[in-house]
Amino acid sequence: MRRALQVAAGAGSDVPVGAVVFGPDGGELGSGGNERELTGDPTGHAEIVAMRRAAAALGTWRLDGCTLVVTLEPCTMCAGALVSARVAALVFGAWEPKTGAVGSLWDVVRDRRLTHRPEVYPGVLEHECAVLLRGFFGPLRS
Repeated sequence: MRRALQVAAGAGSDVPVGAVVFGPDGGELGSGGNERELTGDPTGHAEIVAMRRAAAALGTWRLDGCTLVVTLEPCTMCAGALVSARVAALVFGAWEPKTGAVGSLWDVVRDRRLTHRPEVYPGVLEHECAVLLRGFFGPLRS
């Protein structure tokens, strides 16, 4: 999670979310922060960016045995993508009560109707992840 926090800290004008994909051996395969503002791409969420880079590193879309670590609970798009990519485990920091799809608003990744369900480890370094987001949104909401 500390590596994901480092990635998030470099977000620039985007919401500071960082994601890292680790391979089955624990090595980093890909990382990314939100890039929606930078690229104008609505799918430029940190999780998607990190999974694309990991897939490129592996040469396959299947992220079997991989772990996705992200500073914020994934949205429905990202939760669906990590399930489709066959990510083995998801570790996330802060909860996202407005759009979270791993327990807050929905629980996409644990839906028993799906053929793949990753292990989920929520709330890892939750406070540190939330502080980073509050620092970004605080001035915007004042």
